[in-house]
Amino acid sequence: MVIEHCVFVYSDDFQTYKFHDRHPFNQKRLLLTLDLMQHMRLIRPSQIITPRMATEEELAIILDRQFIEVVRRLDPAEKESPPAIDPEEFGLGTEDVPIFPGMYKASLLSTGATLTAAELVMEGKVKHALNLGGGLHHGLRNKAAGFCIFNDAAVAIAHLLKMYQARVLYIDTDAHHGDGVQWLFYDNPHVMTVSIHETGRYLFPGTGEIHERGTGAGLGYSVNLPLDAFTEDDSYLDMIHQLLPAVVRSFRPDIIVSQHGCDAHRFDPLTHLATSMRVFQAIPKLIHELAHEYCDGRWIALGGGGYDIWRVVPRAWTLLWAEMNDIHLQDQPLPSGWIGRWKAESPVNLPPRLFDPPMKPIPRRAEIEAKNRRTLEQLLWYVPKG
Repeated sequence: MVIEHCVFVYSDDFQTYKFHDRHPFNQKRLLLTLDLMQHMRLIRPSQIITPRMATEEELAIILDRQFIEVVRRLDPAEKESPPAIDPEEFGLGTEDVPIFPGMYKASLLSTGATLTAAELVMEGKVKHALNLGGGLHHGLRNKAAGFCIFNDAAVAIAHLLKMYQARVLYIDTDAHHGDGVQWLFYDNPHVMTVSIHETGRYLFPGTGEIHERGTGAGLGYSVNLPLDAFTEDDSYLDMIHQLLPAVVRSFRPDIIVSQHGCDAHRFDPLTHLATSMRVFQAIPKLIHELAHEYCDGRWIALGGGGYDIWRVVPRAWTLLWAEMNDIHLQDQPLPSGWIGRWKAESPVNLPPRLFDPPMKPIPRRAEIEAKNRRTLEQLLWYVPKG
């Protein structure tokens, strides 16, 4: 039975994934986004689906059991005796991933939400599903990293392989390389990972070069396009429109899983790309078209990075949701009710409109665009012709 064409997997309990008040990863952005979508009348109550928790057995398909147990036992809210280990060996208790009460169940929920999305799509109940509480793409098999504990995208992909024998295309447009998902499927020819990100010369995790192509049976199934710092809209859009259709034609997936970190925006405080809101409408539009052309519409979209939670994230993810619902939004004033609700709390002036005004060009624009073109030309040599 079909529920909706597109669903929004969501729980207020996503707010429990909270390191501390000064940490840049702030899930209040989910509240801001949902509130904006509601003020714009883009979402119906029937489209909001409550997620389930992931089970340890589901995590263990792809994650190390010892790591899962360590996360649980280090969580103060679980009231377990802490293991006699250095938490930093597992990426926990660091500046990026501090230990916080409730981290175990919060991580099970964000992962379970992506599993919920995967099951709804693969069982034919919906065409598209969005989990903005997911996209924690830096998590590794036995280690947390980069604000990410359990890698929900990788767990869901492993679930898709095991339960549905699906060929999965993973597309990651976060400004940071989607390293965790890449490494977890680096030797697997049934999963193609594509990451379009800022070059690791300047940015965590320092990986994602074009020579990272997979190993063994998975050789050729990892695709990386590292963009030069300060890349702007036109170059970014040129790159994705040349790369993504070629990859999809070659791989011919059964389903697309996409990660929509929106930290490639010029306002983002942690990265050095220089795009505008145009890009965050164009990315899902292209993926949407490819999903319908090659996958009978099967598409799971996830959140990810995005650290300007007031000016960037709500607008970018509203554009994503609109596209998933076949709504092509034009520039317009943001609802006064949304601005009125949040302006007193925001440390910056909230944007008055959905799209950005023209931005001042980067002085090195021509050099940056030429460098990106050279990188893409090199990369396309490795992509099989479909």
